[in-house]
Amino acid sequence: MDMIDWNSIETVLLDMDGTLLDLNFDNHFWLEFVPLKYAQLHDLSVEHAKQVLAPQFKAMEGQLEWYCLDYWSARLALDIQGLKAELAGLIAVLPHVTEFLEQLQQSNKRVFLVTNAHRDSLALKMDKTCLQRFFDGLYSSHDFGVAKENPRFWESLQLQLQFNKQRTLMIDDSLAVLNSAKAFGIAHLLTISQPDTQRPKRSSLEYPAITDFRELLPILS
Repeated sequence: MDMIDWNSIETVLLDMDGTLLDLNFDNHFWLEFVPLKYAQLHDLSVEHAKQVLAPQFKAMEGQLEWYCLDYWSARLALDIQGLKAELAGLIAVLPHVTEFLEQLQQSNKRVFLVTNAHRDSLALKMDKTCLQRFFDGLYSSHDFGVAKENPRFWESLQLQLQFNKQRTLMIDDSLAVLNSAKAFGIAHLLTISQPDTQRPKRSSLEYPAITDFRELLPILS
């Protein structure tokens, strides 16, 4: 059976990191590169820096600050955006994403990128991948002042886009975000089994999961 009845879908909301783009970039950046730079700044070992940073990161999970480059630049005294630009060579589109987006563009669906990424990070990744041409709009949670994990995000987004919840598909690698979207009433929800290509596939997920976007094709009959 097809995972999605495309005839029932009017609007498609797509996450960016871990959904369209390989999460390896972000995982490597926050778990390896930032601790390295923090260690150099404070004359620490990298392992000690990781121990210092891990609880700070954990405390902000699911909040807008976790995704805010300005917050972490001030908190850590590091140029987070500049460091991201240094690693931009690791930014990569996941397999068959472009083919999927091309078919969506040829359909009569409205397609929006909906991300928690800070606008500076979003701009860097769109500059690197050129995926922006496939979307009717790019929306960051920073535009609304709350992360996608917060119910108020979906209320604000719907006011902006006027989408029909029963005819909307949301694809996201974050289970917390999907739970929030489900609570809001979005009817069609999918996740990604391997958001980071350098890590094993996830199993026993709470939502239907795809390995790559070929599983959702064809969109046009």
